Amino acid sequence: MDQAVVMDSAAGLAKRLQVFTRVVTTKAAIAQTPKELVWALNKAKLYRYTPVLPTEKRYRIPLLLIFAIMNRPSILDLRPGHSFVEFMVGQGYDVYLLDWGVPGLEDKNLKLDDYAIEYLPRAIRKMKAIAGVEEFSMLGWCIGAILTTIYAALRSEEGLRNLLLLTAPLDFSNRAGLTFARWTDEKYFDVDKVIEAFGNMPGEMIDYGAKALKPVENYIGNYCKLWDNLDDPRVVESWHAMNTWVTDNVPMAGGAYRQLIVELYRKNRLMKNELMVRGERVDLGKIRANLLTVIAEGDHITPPCQSESIMAKVGSEDKELYRIPGGHIGIMAGSAAPRTTWPHIEGWLSARSR
Repeated sequence: MDQAVVMDSAAGLAKRLQVFTRVVTTKAAIAQTPKELVWALNKAKLYRYTPVLPTEKRYRIPLLLIFAIMNRPSILDLRPGHSFVEFMVGQGYDVYLLDWGVPGLEDKNLKLDDYAIEYLPRAIRKMKAIAGVEEFSMLGWCIGAILTTIYAALRSEEGLRNLLLLTAPLDFSNRAGLTFARWTDEKYFDVDKVIEAFGNMPGEMIDYGAKALKPVENYIGNYCKLWDNLDDPRVVESWHAMNTWVTDNVPMAGGAYRQLIVELYRKNRLMKNELMVRGERVDLGKIRANLLTVIAEGDHITPPCQSESIMAKVGSEDKELYRIPGGHIGIMAGSAAPRTTWPHIEGWLSARSR
């Protein structure tokens, strides 16, 4: 082989390795949509995103975004040009985000109760005061959907007009297949020993549990995809942003984690209307808000069977079940989301936010 060709090939490989290493070992700039901190309690913070349209062109009903308590909510505002938050602000919504923060050992006894009917109502009161309205919309994604469902059932009189549930893990009656429900079966997993050892459930353990459901794809295929697309800046930028979010692990308060595993995963008390929250029974039939449930048909974290049953349980007259191809995160943060999930959510919400 000609020496010049060999040198060019070696230089090309070295350049690819340099790009690959940079992207894998550095953090991308994410969550860049302008916002203002408007309220805080313990580690939780409520942000309001800066409106870009004049008041007369904005929707009257504000939108509150609630993500999981063991992940950063920045997935909702991943990067400029590919951000659900940026999209909704641009459509004229008054958008708020509740960031649960990172629990310390002093927070190990926090339960779902605390998040759903102490933190959440206080943040909502602040949002309504700023917006100058009594009604609001709320979007809960993943564990955030559990919290918003509990709140909607217990505080139906507090002005929730529209409830949007994304990949909501609510019904654990079907334990078939390899899911978190199987990982956490009491025959194999002693949740009390874990919480006793760590206080809070380490984010790294939760992340491993999710990735181990599809180990080849997560530990090999994901990096092969990056390597194969190193010459495409758009793919590299997208991969870098997503990897930045995925690797930013957050622990889950020990009390809430134990409650999630024992009360929900194992005993399915929320779906059975048996879950007790500070002496109140969570009756899903008391949910009256307009309801949109979004299901990812390829979701291995929250299989569709965990989200479907809520439709028959709620008391809402206006309700829709929307199915879309994709995975747990991909339906909102994947390349197709701006053409599929986002417009559907916005269209549904638009008709109910005047």
